[in-house]
Amino acid sequence: MRIQQPLLKLPLRFCADTLAREVSALPKCAWMPHPLKFDGNTAVPLVSVGGTMNDDFAGPMEATDALERCSYIKEVMAELNCTWGRSRLMGLEPGAVVPRHVDVHYYWRTHLRIHIPVITNPQVGFTCDDKTMHLGAGECWLLDSFYRHSVDNRGSERRVHLVLDTVGNAQLWDLIEGAASGRIKERFVAPGTAPKRALQFEQINSPSIMSPWEMKSHIAYMTGWTDPQPELEPIQRVIDRFLMEWGGTWARYGDSDEGLPHYVRHLAEVRAVLSRFTGEPVRMRNRTPLLLAFNTFVLGNAILPAKIKDLQTAAAASPAPQARMTA
Repeated sequence: MRIQQPLLKLPLRFCADTLAREVSALPKCAWMPHPLKFDGNTAVPLVSVGGTMNDDFAGPMEATDALERCSYIKEVMAELNCTWGRSRLMGLEPGAVVPRHVDVHYYWRTHLRIHIPVITNPQVGFTCDDKTMHLGAGECWLLDSFYRHSVDNRGSERRVHLVLDTVGNAQLWDLIEGAASGRIKERFVAPGTAPKRALQFEQINSPSIMSPWEMKSHIAYMTGWTDPQPELEPIQRVIDRFLMEWGGTWARYGDSDEGLPHYVRHLAEVRAVLSRFTGEPVRMRNRTPLLLAFNTFVLGNAILPAKIKDLQTAAAASPAPQARMTA
Protein backbone atom coordinates (compact mmCIF):
# COMPACT_ATOMS: atom_id res chain seq x y z
CA MET A 1 0.00 0.00 0.00
CA ARG A 2 1.18 3.51 -0.79
CA ILE A 3 -0.31 6.59 0.85
CA GLN A 4 -0.94 8.54 -2.38
CA GLN A 5 0.75 11.65 -0.96
CA PRO A 6 4.30 12.54 0.09
CA LEU A 7 3.64 12.93 3.82
CA LEU A 8 0.68 11.92 5.96
CA LYS A 9 0.31 12.86 9.63
CA LEU A 10 -1.04 9.92 11.62
CA PRO A 11 -3.42 10.65 14.51
CA LEU A 12 -0.95 9.70 17.24
CA ARG A 13 1.39 11.86 19.31
CA PHE A 14 4.12 10.71 21.67
CA CYS A 15 5.97 12.32 24.57
CA ALA A 16 8.92 14.07 22.94
CA ASP A 17 10.58 14.84 26.29
CA THR A 18 10.67 11.18 27.29
CA LEU A 19 11.95 10.16 23.86
CA ALA A 20 14.64 12.86 24.02
CA ARG A 21 15.82 11.69 27.45
CA GLU A 22 16.20 8.13 26.19
CA VAL A 23 18.09 9.24 23.10
CA SER A 24 20.38 11.54 25.10
CA ALA A 25 21.23 8.67 27.46
CA LEU A 26 22.60 6.46 24.68
CA PRO A 27 26.40 6.18 24.55
CA LYS A 28 28.27 7.99 21.80
CA CYS A 29 29.51 4.65 20.47
CA ALA A 30 25.91 3.76 19.53
CA TRP A 31 25.97 6.34 16.71
CA MET A 32 27.17 5.16 13.30
CA PRO A 33 28.05 7.20 10.18
CA HIS A 34 25.48 7.33 7.41
CA PRO A 35 26.11 4.40 5.02
CA LEU A 36 26.55 6.89 2.13
CA LYS A 37 28.87 9.03 4.30
CA PHE A 38 26.73 12.17 4.10
CA ASP A 39 28.37 14.83 6.27
CA GLY A 40 26.65 15.34 9.61
CA ASN A 41 24.33 12.33 9.15
CA THR A 42 24.49 9.60 11.79
CA ALA A 43 22.24 6.79 12.97
CA VAL A 44 21.66 4.38 15.85
CA PRO A 45 20.38 0.96 14.69
CA LEU A 46 17.39 -0.12 16.78
CA VAL A 47 16.22 -3.04 14.69
CA SER A 48 18.75 -4.67 12.38
CA VAL A 49 19.70 -7.95 10.77
CA GLY A 50 20.76 -10.16 13.66
CA GLY A 51 20.41 -7.26 16.12
CA THR A 52 23.96 -6.06 15.50
CA MET A 53 25.46 -2.76 14.36
CA ASN A 54 24.97 -3.02 10.61
CA ASP A 55 23.22 -1.37 7.65
CA ASP A 56 22.00 -4.61 6.06
CA PHE A 57 18.50 -5.15 4.68
CA ALA A 58 18.10 -8.87 4.02
CA GLY A 59 17.76 -11.39 6.84
CA PRO A 60 15.92 -11.95 10.13
CA MET A 61 15.59 -8.73 12.12
CA GLU A 62 16.16 -8.41 15.86
CA ALA A 63 16.27 -5.67 18.49
CA THR A 64 19.69 -4.13 19.11
CA ASP A 65 21.15 -3.31 22.51
CA ALA A 66 20.27 0.34 21.88
CA LEU A 67 16.57 -0.48 21.53
CA GLU A 68 16.64 -2.54 24.72
CA ARG A 69 17.86 0.60 26.55
CA CYS A 70 14.89 2.66 25.32
CA SER A 71 11.73 1.54 27.11
CA TYR A 72 9.47 4.31 25.78
CA ILE A 73 10.59 3.76 22.18
CA LYS A 74 9.54 0.14 22.66
CA GLU A 75 6.18 1.43 23.94
CA VAL A 76 5.83 3.54 20.79
CA MET A 77 6.44 0.45 18.68
CA ALA A 78 4.04 -1.60 20.80
CA GLU A 79 1.34 1.04 20.35
CA LEU A 80 1.72 0.91 16.57
CA ASN A 81 1.73 -2.90 16.82
CA CYS A 82 3.44 -3.67 13.49
CA THR A 83 5.94 -6.30 12.48
CA TRP A 84 9.13 -4.26 12.54
CA GLY A 85 11.91 -4.16 10.00
CA ARG A 86 15.10 -2.13 9.78
CA SER A 87 14.60 0.82 12.16
CA ARG A 88 16.88 3.45 13.64
CA LEU A 89 17.38 6.83 15.20
CA MET A 90 18.61 9.26 12.55
CA GLY A 91 20.67 12.28 13.55
CA LEU A 92 21.36 15.44 11.55
CA GLU A 93 23.94 17.87 12.90
CA PRO A 94 23.46 21.67 12.80
CA GLY A 95 24.09 22.96 9.30
CA ALA A 96 23.92 19.48 7.78
CA VAL A 97 21.54 18.31 5.08
CA VAL A 98 20.09 15.10 3.74
CA PRO A 99 20.54 15.68 -0.01
CA ARG A 100 17.48 15.57 -2.22
CA HIS A 101 16.93 12.01 -3.37
CA VAL A 102 14.45 9.21 -4.05
CA ASP A 103 14.66 5.92 -2.19
CA VAL A 104 15.00 3.62 -5.18
CA HIS A 105 15.63 0.49 -3.15
CA TYR A 106 13.82 -2.84 -2.98
CA TYR A 107 13.50 -2.70 0.81
CA TRP A 108 11.75 0.66 0.87
CA ARG A 109 9.61 -0.30 -2.11
CA THR A 110 8.18 -3.11 0.03
CA HIS A 111 7.97 -1.16 3.30
CA LEU A 112 6.33 1.91 4.77
CA ARG A 113 8.43 4.45 6.66
CA ILE A 114 7.24 6.12 9.88
CA HIS A 115 8.99 9.29 11.09
CA ILE A 116 8.63 10.49 14.70
CA PRO A 117 10.65 13.65 15.44
CA VAL A 118 12.40 13.32 18.80
CA ILE A 119 14.71 16.32 19.01
CA THR A 120 14.09 19.11 16.53
CA ASN A 121 13.84 22.88 16.15
CA PRO A 122 11.84 25.28 13.96
CA GLN A 123 14.81 25.69 11.62
CA VAL A 124 14.61 22.07 10.46
CA GLY A 125 12.88 21.87 7.09
CA PHE A 126 11.61 18.60 5.61
CA THR A 127 11.10 18.98 1.86
CA CYS A 128 9.04 16.37 0.02
CA ASP A 129 7.71 16.75 -3.52
CA ASP A 130 9.00 20.36 -3.54
CA LYS A 131 6.98 21.35 -0.44
CA THR A 132 8.88 22.24 2.74
CA MET A 133 7.43 21.88 6.22
CA HIS A 134 8.52 21.42 9.82
CA LEU A 135 7.61 18.19 11.61
CA GLY A 136 6.95 18.81 15.30
CA ALA A 137 8.53 16.80 18.11
CA GLY A 138 6.42 13.80 19.14
CA GLU A 139 4.27 13.86 15.99
CA CYS A 140 3.87 10.70 13.93
CA TRP A 141 4.28 10.94 10.17
CA LEU A 142 4.19 8.48 7.31
CA LEU A 143 6.61 9.26 4.47
CA ASP A 144 6.35 7.97 0.92
CA SER A 145 10.05 8.05 0.13
CA PHE A 146 9.46 7.45 -3.58
CA TYR A 147 8.81 11.19 -3.82
CA ARG A 148 11.94 13.34 -4.00
CA HIS A 149 12.76 14.48 -0.49
CA SER A 150 15.48 16.20 1.53
CA VAL A 151 16.11 17.61 5.00
CA ASP A 152 17.95 20.79 6.03
CA ASN A 153 18.93 21.53 9.64
CA ARG A 154 19.59 25.26 9.91
CA GLY A 155 19.22 25.25 13.69
CA SER A 156 21.87 25.15 16.40
CA GLU A 157 21.23 21.64 17.75
CA ARG A 158 21.23 18.14 16.38
CA ARG A 159 17.94 16.94 14.94
CA VAL A 160 16.98 13.35 15.77
CA HIS A 161 14.10 11.36 14.27
CA LEU A 162 12.87 7.91 15.23
CA VAL A 163 12.49 6.16 11.85
CA LEU A 164 10.59 2.87 11.77
CA ASP A 165 10.27 0.65 8.69
CA THR A 166 7.44 -1.87 8.44
CA VAL A 167 5.35 -3.73 5.89
CA GLY A 168 2.36 -2.60 7.96
CA ASN A 169 -0.75 -4.42 9.14
CA ALA A 170 -4.51 -3.90 9.41
CA GLN A 171 -4.15 -1.60 12.42
CA LEU A 172 -1.77 0.69 10.53
CA TRP A 173 -4.09 0.58 7.51
CA ASP A 174 -6.94 1.82 9.71
CA LEU A 175 -4.74 4.63 11.08
CA ILE A 176 -3.80 5.66 7.55
CA GLU A 177 -7.39 5.67 6.33
CA GLY A 178 -8.53 7.54 9.44
CA ALA A 179 -5.82 10.15 8.97
CA ALA A 180 -6.52 10.60 5.26
CA SER A 181 -10.25 11.05 5.86
CA GLY A 182 -9.93 13.06 9.08
CA ARG A 183 -12.25 10.64 10.88
CA ILE A 184 -9.79 9.83 13.68
CA LYS A 185 -8.75 12.54 16.14
CA GLU A 186 -5.16 12.73 17.34
CA ARG A 187 -4.48 10.73 20.50
CA PHE A 188 -1.59 11.31 22.92
CA VAL A 189 0.21 8.13 24.02
CA ALA A 190 1.73 8.93 27.41
CA PRO A 191 4.60 6.86 28.80
CA GLY A 192 3.31 3.71 30.50
CA THR A 193 -0.03 3.64 28.66
CA ALA A 194 0.82 1.61 25.55
CA PRO A 195 -0.34 -2.02 25.41
CA LYS A 196 2.12 -4.38 27.03
CA ARG A 197 2.94 -6.70 24.16
CA ALA A 198 6.09 -8.31 22.84
CA LEU A 199 7.53 -6.62 19.76
CA GLN A 200 7.45 -8.61 16.54
CA PHE A 201 10.32 -8.47 14.06
CA GLU A 202 10.32 -9.56 10.43
CA GLN A 203 12.02 -12.82 9.56
CA ILE A 204 11.36 -12.82 5.81
CA ASN A 205 12.14 -9.70 3.79
CA SER A 206 13.43 -10.82 0.41
CA PRO A 207 12.42 -13.60 -1.99
CA SER A 208 14.60 -16.59 -2.70
CA ILE A 209 13.40 -16.35 -6.28
CA MET A 210 10.88 -13.64 -7.06
CA SER A 211 7.49 -14.83 -8.23
CA PRO A 212 6.03 -13.44 -11.48
CA TRP A 213 3.16 -11.99 -9.44
CA GLU A 214 5.51 -9.92 -7.29
CA MET A 215 7.31 -8.77 -10.42
CA LYS A 216 4.02 -7.64 -11.93
CA SER A 217 3.17 -5.61 -8.83
CA HIS A 218 6.50 -3.75 -8.97
CA ILE A 219 6.14 -3.11 -12.69
CA ALA A 220 2.57 -1.84 -12.29
CA TYR A 221 3.79 0.50 -9.56
CA MET A 222 6.60 1.90 -11.72
CA THR A 223 4.48 2.34 -14.83
CA GLY A 224 1.84 4.06 -12.70
CA TRP A 225 4.51 6.65 -11.93
CA THR A 226 5.43 7.05 -15.61
CA ASP A 227 3.77 9.37 -18.12
CA PRO A 228 3.77 8.54 -21.88
CA GLN A 229 7.16 9.00 -23.56
CA PRO A 230 8.59 7.93 -26.94
CA GLU A 231 10.55 4.88 -25.74
CA LEU A 232 8.12 3.76 -23.05
CA GLU A 233 6.16 1.37 -25.27
CA PRO A 234 9.18 -0.54 -26.68
CA ILE A 235 10.63 -0.87 -23.17
CA GLN A 236 7.30 -2.21 -21.92
CA ARG A 237 7.28 -4.83 -24.69
CA VAL A 238 10.73 -6.04 -23.65
CA ILE A 239 9.63 -6.22 -20.02
CA ASP A 240 6.39 -8.03 -20.92
CA ARG A 241 8.33 -10.64 -22.89
CA PHE A 242 10.68 -11.14 -19.94
CA LEU A 243 7.70 -11.54 -17.59
CA MET A 244 6.15 -14.20 -19.81
CA GLU A 245 9.44 -16.08 -20.02
CA TRP A 246 9.96 -15.87 -16.25
CA GLY A 247 6.38 -16.98 -15.65
CA GLY A 248 6.82 -20.04 -17.86
CA THR A 249 9.92 -21.09 -15.95
CA TRP A 250 8.19 -20.41 -12.64
CA ALA A 251 5.28 -22.63 -13.64
CA ARG A 252 7.75 -25.48 -14.15
CA TYR A 253 10.24 -24.96 -11.33
CA GLY A 254 8.78 -22.47 -8.83
CA ASP A 255 11.53 -21.29 -6.46
CA SER A 256 13.46 -24.58 -6.54
CA ASP A 257 17.19 -24.59 -7.17
CA GLU A 258 16.60 -26.74 -10.24
CA GLY A 259 15.34 -23.69 -12.09
CA LEU A 260 18.25 -21.41 -11.13
CA PRO A 261 20.25 -21.74 -14.38
CA HIS A 262 17.14 -20.83 -16.37
CA TYR A 263 16.35 -17.80 -14.20
CA VAL A 264 19.95 -16.59 -14.44
CA ARG A 265 19.76 -16.87 -18.23
CA HIS A 266 16.50 -14.89 -18.35
CA LEU A 267 18.12 -12.08 -16.35
CA ALA A 268 21.17 -11.98 -18.60
CA GLU A 269 19.02 -11.90 -21.73
CA VAL A 270 16.72 -9.07 -20.63
CA ARG A 271 19.65 -7.00 -19.37
CA ALA A 272 21.36 -7.38 -22.75
CA VAL A 273 18.26 -6.22 -24.63
CA LEU A 274 17.58 -3.28 -22.30
CA SER A 275 21.19 -2.14 -22.59
CA ARG A 276 20.43 -1.21 -26.21
CA PHE A 277 18.15 1.62 -25.09
CA THR A 278 20.82 4.32 -25.09
CA GLY A 279 18.77 7.41 -25.93
CA GLU A 280 17.11 9.85 -23.58
CA PRO A 281 16.00 7.73 -20.59
CA VAL A 282 12.34 7.23 -19.82
CA ARG A 283 11.77 8.96 -16.49
CA MET A 284 9.11 8.58 -13.85
CA ARG A 285 7.40 11.65 -12.37
CA ASN A 286 9.96 11.71 -9.53
CA ARG A 287 12.63 12.14 -12.26
CA THR A 288 14.13 8.71 -11.64
CA PRO A 289 14.92 6.66 -14.79
CA LEU A 290 12.37 3.88 -15.20
CA LEU A 291 15.03 1.30 -16.09
CA LEU A 292 17.01 2.16 -12.96
CA ALA A 293 13.94 1.38 -10.86
CA PHE A 294 13.22 -1.80 -12.84
CA ASN A 295 16.77 -3.01 -12.31
CA THR A 296 16.65 -2.18 -8.60
CA PHE A 297 13.16 -3.42 -7.75
CA VAL A 298 13.00 -6.45 -10.03
CA LEU A 299 16.19 -7.61 -11.72
CA GLY A 300 18.50 -6.91 -8.78
CA ASN A 301 16.26 -8.86 -6.39
CA ALA A 302 14.83 -11.52 -8.70
CA ILE A 303 17.23 -14.07 -7.23
CA LEU A 304 18.70 -13.94 -3.74
CA PRO A 305 22.39 -13.01 -4.22
CA ALA A 306 23.47 -15.89 -2.00
CA LYS A 307 21.80 -18.33 -4.41
CA ILE A 308 23.69 -16.91 -7.38
CA LYS A 309 26.92 -17.15 -5.43
CA ASP A 310 26.22 -20.80 -4.58
CA LEU A 311 25.51 -21.51 -8.25
CA GLN A 312 28.77 -19.86 -9.30
CA THR A 313 30.71 -21.78 -6.63
CA ALA A 314 29.21 -25.07 -7.77
CA ALA A 315 30.05 -24.30 -11.40
CA ALA A 316 33.65 -23.43 -10.49
CA ALA A 317 34.01 -26.68 -8.53
CA SER A 318 32.70 -28.86 -11.36
CA PRO A 319 35.45 -30.63 -13.33
CA ALA A 320 35.97 -29.34 -16.84
CA PRO A 321 34.60 -31.68 -19.54
CA GLN A 322 37.33 -33.81 -21.10
CA ALA A 323 37.93 -33.69 -24.82
CA ARG A 324 36.52 -36.73 -26.65
CA MET A 325 39.16 -38.97 -28.26
CA THR A 326 38.61 -39.79 -31.93
CA ALA A 327 40.32 -42.39 -34.06
